[in-house]
Amino acid sequence: MAKQVKLKAERRSATGRSAVRKLKARGVVPAIIYGAKDKPQPLQVSARDINAMLSHASGENILVELEIAGEKSNRTALVQEIQHSPVGGAILHIDFHAVSMDQAIQTDVPLEPIGVPEGVKTFGGLLEQSLRSLAIECLPRDLPDRITVDVSKLNIGDSIHVRDIQLPSGVAAKVQVDLTAFSVLAPVVEEEPVVAEAEAAAGPEVIKEKKEEGEAAAAAGPGAKEGAPKEKASAPKEKEQKK
Repeated sequence: MAKQVKLKAERRSATGRSAVRKLKARGVVPAIIYGAKDKPQPLQVSARDINAMLSHASGENILVELEIAGEKSNRTALVQEIQHSPVGGAILHIDFHAVSMDQAIQTDVPLEPIGVPEGVKTFGGLLEQSLRSLAIECLPRDLPDRITVDVSKLNIGDSIHVRDIQLPSGVAAKVQVDLTAFSVLAPVVEEEPVVAEAEAAAGPEVIKEKKEEGEAAAAAGPGAKEGAPKEKASAPKEKEQKK
């Protein structure tokens, strides 16, 4: 199950790029919490605390108990999104989605295969993973870090569908149960280009035949060519001299 961690936060009044730059200089990350029945509330948290939280997280779904300064009770939230800098990877912003411990939530959980399929190990097949994550619904306390699936018994042509996945107690899939999650494909065998080789071999023979025809025509002389002009008729006899 997803581990619930505590995280201190403060309300944030200043917004805009200038305010964000000042927060970054102090080692503080801007954040926001939304969801439930409350309006979105800007927050700020320590970058060191967030990095420590992420380094100990065992999955993508992190359940947080926020201790917001000035509020009497803590708020439970799910880390919804973390924005990183494209240069260096520093955390730029974090979104928290407020949840209630007695109300079901919907989220995506990573799917991970366990074991080596028999069809891969014995027959050289290929394991194909069609679903990288699974949409689920559960109470926050039942939220799993990930869902593991044993694929070791799969042979060539075998598949595991959503309906075949053993889900943790209190967790329900929110996708079509006939979707394929894992399958083992037969190894791909490359066929030799027989047709291409045959065509390549037939090419020179045609050229040779044309060459032989040309040589035969040259040996027969110009008169043997088709359409050659016929011999000219003999000149008419000279007219008899006039008496």
